[in-house]
Amino acid sequence: MKINRILTNLCSENLEESKEFYLNLFDFRVDYDSDWFVHLISEGRDLEIGIMKSGHELIPSEFNGKPAGMYITLVVDDVNPVFEKAKGLGIQIIQEPTLTFYGQKRLLLKDPAGVLVDVSSPDNG
Repeated sequence: MKINRILTNLCSENLEESKEFYLNLFDFRVDYDSDWFVHLISEGRDLEIGIMKSGHELIPSEFNGKPAGMYITLVVDDVNPVFEKAKGLGIQIIQEPTLTFYGQKRLLLKDPAGVLVDVSSPDNG
């Protein structure tokens, strides 16, 4: 078996707010937009995130709560511009950019659906 693609789908009570979070902070654009699902892709189409309306019939009811036991990581060239943009947009910052013991700088944000978003970059000094 060969895996051809992996797509992270997030569940959100507010698709528009979640969509704007990823569009405004990262290099995503809208590939598909409806009242129940949004598909975002990077410029080169190699990165993608799906956002599905919480409570939709395609999501088993036991998985319709707040996210738990997972988080997503977006690796960027430099977390500092993302941090400044997040502050300007009033996005909830869980942890300001911090140097980790494994040599990366990490910023933790909370997206509108309650997902923990780890934004990491190499420590550029």
